Amino acid sequence: MLRAVVTAGGHVEEAFATAIGTPVKALAPFGGGVLLDAVLAAITGAGIADIAVVGGREVEIHRRDVRVIPAAPGGATNVARALDAWPAGDDLLFATSDLPFVAAGDLTAFLAASADYDLTLPLATGAAYEAAYPGAPPHLTELGGERVANGSVFFIRSGARTSLRAVAGRFFDARKSALGMARLLGSALLVRFLIRRLRIADIERRAGSVLGVRAAAIRNAAPGLCYDVDTLEDYHYACSR
Repeated sequence: MLRAVVTAGGHVEEAFATAIGTPVKALAPFGGGVLLDAVLAAITGAGIADIAVVGGREVEIHRRDVRVIPAAPGGATNVARALDAWPAGDDLLFATSDLPFVAAGDLTAFLAASADYDLTLPLATGAAYEAAYPGAPPHLTELGGERVANGSVFFIRSGARTSLRAVAGRFFDARKSALGMARLLGSALLVRFLIRRLRIADIERRAGSVLGVRAAAIRNAAPGLCYDVDTLEDYHYACSR
């Protein structure tokens, strides 16, 4: 069975918190609700009924209609709790709570493209991302001549959850950094990065080897799976759309 889990335990710095009226990023006002609401609506719209959220008391008060797993102070612990949110035999759609432009149809397409793999991450082309969000704060990464935007959604098949849990926090933190991913997956990839020869295919193969799973980057994914709110500038841009 496919179930979903959303991480919503992250707090923001004082200036950001003052601007949004809360230290909880997931509860930043957006589109008549909050950021978390947009993500939950997209997941529900994609046909996934069972959703768990890793978050604090404020999140639980805001969304009493979903199962809330208490968040920990550390991000790595929250990722581990998210991976353990549902029974071991369930596949997971794992998402962050700060995706203002995520849409149900984009999630459905991503999941369909993930059918032959155990662990996937969406990548939007640089051209598509810039066309969708002109003038947005920088978010693109270049690997092997490809300019891409990394997503903040994962498909995780049940059999991959145990191996991924061992490196969960580091893997999640490294998803936006080619250097971080290269460090995580070993010296050979780090060397390739340093000499500007690291390719997406290299990361796919090495991730599969290290984790013992079929790992893939889902190319040409929707930009809405990749635009997330890391900074106050990101948030203001999203609100201006």
